[in-house]
Amino acid sequence: MKYGLNIRPAGALDFLSLGALVHRLDPGIIPFRKATHCDIHVSGGEFNVAANLSDCFRMRTGIATAMVDYPIGDLIAERVRAMGVTPFYKHFKHDGVHGPNLATVYSDRGQGVRAPVVFYNRCNEAAAQLKPGDIDWQGIFAQGVRWFHSGGIFAALSPTTAEVIVEGLQAAKAAGATTSFDLNYRAKLWNIAGGHERAVAVLDRIVKNVDVIVGNEEDLQLGLGIPGPEVAAKSKLDPSAFLGMMANVRRKHPQVKIVATTLREVHATNRHSWGAVAWIDGQAYVSPTCELDVLDRVGGGDGYAAGFIYGLLTGASEQEAVNLGWAHGALLTTFPGDTTMATVDQVKAFAKGGSARIQR
Repeated sequence: MKYGLNIRPAGALDFLSLGALVHRLDPGIIPFRKATHCDIHVSGGEFNVAANLSDCFRMRTGIATAMVDYPIGDLIAERVRAMGVTPFYKHFKHDGVHGPNLATVYSDRGQGVRAPVVFYNRCNEAAAQLKPGDIDWQGIFAQGVRWFHSGGIFAALSPTTAEVIVEGLQAAKAAGATTSFDLNYRAKLWNIAGGHERAVAVLDRIVKNVDVIVGNEEDLQLGLGIPGPEVAAKSKLDPSAFLGMMANVRRKHPQVKIVATTLREVHATNRHSWGAVAWIDGQAYVSPTCELDVLDRVGGGDGYAAGFIYGLLTGASEQEAVNLGWAHGALLTTFPGDTTMATVDQVKAFAKGGSARIQR
């Protein structure tokens, strides 16, 4: 046992995510009200981690999700294949008018003092229609799965998606998989899904089945109803407030062995200070910090989660795992889109203190 976890040494899949697939329309630095064209990125908080682990870290990953049989579905499925992620789809037919649909996220990048703007169209979303019994967990886990992951965005989509997460987590635990959950608290989603009180009740039930939590102090307070830290952070890069909440996390969820998050100080849209921290089996581990020239900030947190989980799955030291996550999250902000274009060698080099000098 390492990190307080009993991680399976092998399996047909190293990592399996459960969540919604979405496509993000990105007009770059142009606000949508003035946009004339957009790039299309395939995304999803849970999918991003699986895609990053596959494409950068060469791990065997899968995604359990909804797929709609129409051209947008074809576009998204192609990207899933391109990232090397094995899909386990519940298929839905599109009626040609109303759906069901694969969700659209609209997100410009902002520039300088102008912040990015994000809004959604999740009307009649196929993933929100997933219900217990739709995913063949027994068949998937029979092949051997080392790590199972889901997140708070998917939990907020409908009353049934939270039940699918609990079903998947229970199947994962029964099959010996390590389980993780990214709280990813999104007030906009929970406000139309029963509000804050429902969020706390739902997420509390989910986290009872979880070994590893990804989330900052605001996620822990809003998502799990855990009292805030007694010590105020001196800056956004100061991990003391986050670490000060760990006793309360363990008091409410004693089975949780790891809580991890990024640390980010936003100076301007394109200039961030970046760090990361993890509480692992009672000990704190803090990354170095660096200055980021941000091209596209979306997905940086998922990038950290992927690098960190890669470190744990490969038996790295606790500090190495934190640094790998920190390095990958930093690199991910230098690419357009939500998923990685980095190589594992680039991540390892930066995690060890590499620089941006030209590579010849």
